[in-house]
Amino acid sequence: MSAPGPASPVHDALVSELGRAIVDGRHPPGSRMLTVELAQERGVSRSAAREAVRVLESFGLVWVRRKSGVEVRPRAQWNVYAPEVIAWRLAGPGRDEQLRELSQLRSVIEPLAARLAAETASSEQKVELVSHVVAMAQEDHDADHERYLSADVRFHRLLLESSGNSMLAALGGTVEAVLRGRTAHDLMPHVADRNAVQWHRDVAFAVASGDADAAAAAMRDIVSEADDAMQQAAG
Repeated sequence: MSAPGPASPVHDALVSELGRAIVDGRHPPGSRMLTVELAQERGVSRSAAREAVRVLESFGLVWVRRKSGVEVRPRAQWNVYAPEVIAWRLAGPGRDEQLRELSQLRSVIEPLAARLAAETASSEQKVELVSHVVAMAQEDHDADHERYLSADVRFHRLLLESSGNSMLAALGGTVEAVLRGRTAHDLMPHVADRNAVQWHRDVAFAVASGDADAAAAAMRDIVSEADDAMQQAAG
């Protein structure tokens, strides 16, 4: 989910500062803020503060109450699938819990997506999946850098899209946030796990050959290895 409205460095910085403070618990549920005070404390215009609040409201983090300011909402009402919320949680003290929840989510949706992709992917999608695996293999000695990450992100996004299920495809941003967060927070090894690269290859070729069981099994291996590696790195 992308933040609505125009953006500027000041706007983005304020959204990030307030968003992290909320998900970290520094502004607990039920606490209130005034837009005027936010603007004054941070030296920004009232319009910039109001726009930042609107973005946070779109993520379900706050609501605006007339005459009583901005109130932080309970976590159960947050849009926890928003990539921005995921990134803030990964950057804060709730990282371990976020990693656990994301791994559990991936263990359900990605093997299913792989299974469906083996049944529904177009010829173009099959070729593209294989090309992303080739790009990953070429960069596996530099797995904690952007080129490997970009190929990995494209692979997982395309797999979800290839499932033919629009609701699974809509989770592409969520999975991308996991992959980018793993690299950003030094939870990715410099040299990719050889088995993980092989399993990505296995998924691509199983999808290409229409072998749904093999595609799902290899994807389960990918998610399990990623979870184990992140837990050890976070250690």
